[in-house]
Amino acid sequence: MPRPSLRHPLLGNARFRRFFLGRLLSLVGDAVIPSALALAVLHATGSASALALVLGCAMVPRLVLLPLGGVIADRFDPRLVALTTDVVRCAGQLFVGIELLSGRPELWQIAVAEAIGGAASAFAMPTLASLIVGIVGEKDRQAANSALAVVRSGTLAGGPALAGLLVLTAGPGWAFVLDAASFAVSAALLATLRLSRTTAPAEERRSLRSDLVEGWHEVRSRGWYWTSLVAHATWNGGAAVFATLGPAVAVKELGGDGAWIVIAQAGAVGLLLGSLLSGRARPRRPVLTGNLALTTYVLPLGLLALHTPAPAVAAAFGVALTGLGFFNPLWETAVQAAVPAAVLARVTSYDWLLSLAAMPLGYVLAPLAADAWGEATPLWIAAAAVGLSCVATAGVPGVRQFTLNTPVDTQAHSPVDSPADSPVDTPADCPTRKVSSRDRPRRPSAPRRTPAGRPRP
Repeated sequence: MPRPSLRHPLLGNARFRRFFLGRLLSLVGDAVIPSALALAVLHATGSASALALVLGCAMVPRLVLLPLGGVIADRFDPRLVALTTDVVRCAGQLFVGIELLSGRPELWQIAVAEAIGGAASAFAMPTLASLIVGIVGEKDRQAANSALAVVRSGTLAGGPALAGLLVLTAGPGWAFVLDAASFAVSAALLATLRLSRTTAPAEERRSLRSDLVEGWHEVRSRGWYWTSLVAHATWNGGAAVFATLGPAVAVKELGGDGAWIVIAQAGAVGLLLGSLLSGRARPRRPVLTGNLALTTYVLPLGLLALHTPAPAVAAAFGVALTGLGFFNPLWETAVQAAVPAAVLARVTSYDWLLSLAAMPLGYVLAPLAADAWGEATPLWIAAAAVGLSCVATAGVPGVRQFTLNTPVDTQAHSPVDSPADSPVDTPADCPTRKVSSRDRPRRPSAPRRTPAGRPRP
C-alpha cells in the first residue's frame, strides 16, 4: 500500500500551498452567500417565491452545462478554465453587491447574475480533480484532498455566522463584495501555477458528441464506479428528504427552532471531524470503506422518523456527517488514481450531475409524500434506500477488490516543486489505459453550495 510522504503537501509543495490558499479564500467567500442571498432577496421582495426563482436560476444552468464543462476541462488547460470562471463569478458577485449597496436592487438583475454564476460553476467544478492531479503527486493526494475537505467543512460550519455578522453590521451587499474579492484573489493565484499536462493533445480531439459519449463510457466501463454512483445519488436524495422534513419535525416535535439549530450544528462539526480523520486513515479498500461509512445516514433518518429527542438526533446526524466527511477524500483520491487524466473532468462532471440532480428530486417528493402519508413514511423510505444501496455496493466485486496497490504506468509530469510530487498507485481492477476523467478532484463546489459539504455524497 502506498505510504504518504513524510511531509504534508502543504509543507512540501509550493504549488499546492498557493492553490490551497486560493480555495480557502473562495470557499470563505462562498460560505456567506447562501444566507446573504436569502436575506437580500427577501428584504428586497418579501417573497419566498422570488427566492426560489433566484435559486433555480443558479441551479438549472449548472445542471444543464455540467457535461459540457467536463469536456471543456478535458480539452483545454484546466487551470485556464478555472481562472476564467473565477473572473466571471467575480464580476457577477461584484455586480450583485453593487446593486444591493445602491439600495435599489432589481430581482431580474440578481437572477441573471446568479444564472451566469451557476453556468460558470458548471465549468469550474469538473476542473478541481484535474488541478489536483496536475499539482500533487499521487501518494500525497489523499492528504491534499483531506486538507481541502477540512477547509470546505470548516467554512460550511462558520459561513452562516460570518454572513450574519456581515449582514447585520454592513448589509448583504458587502457579503457579495467579499465573495467577488475572494474570486479575484483565487484567479490571481491560479495565474501563478504551472501544471503537469492532463489534457488530450489537439490532434486527438474529436467532436463534442464523441467526447461526451467517451466520458459516459468511462463511467459505465467501471463497475465499481457506476454502482457506487447509484448509491451516492440515493444518499443525496435521502439527505434532501432530511433537509426538507427535518426542520419541520424538529420545530413541531423536538423542541422548536433551537432543536434544529443544534442538529444542524452537530452535522457541521461531524463533517469537519470526518474530514480530519480521512487525512490520517489509509484503508486498504477505500471505495468499500467509504461506501459503508455512508450507511450511517440511516441513523438520523430513522431517529427523526421516531421523533427521538433532539440530542439523540443531533448525535446521530453528527455521526452521519462524520461518515460523509471521511468518505469524500477517500472517493476523490480513488477516482484520481483510477481514471485516466485525459477524461477525468468528463467523468467528474457526470458524477456531479448525478449528485446534484438527485437532490431536487428529494426536495420535491419529500413534502408530497409527507402530505399523503405523514412525515415518518418518507423518512423511513429514505433510510431504507440509503442503507440498502450503500451496503449493496459491497456485493460488487470491483468495489470489494479496489485497492491502491498496483503502480500506475509511467505518466508524463512537469517538473515538480518538491519531493511531495511523487507518482501514485492505481487500483487493481483499473483497466490498463491512461487515466480517465474520473480521477480528478472535485470542486465544490461549490456547494455548491451544496448541503453537507458536497453531497457527493
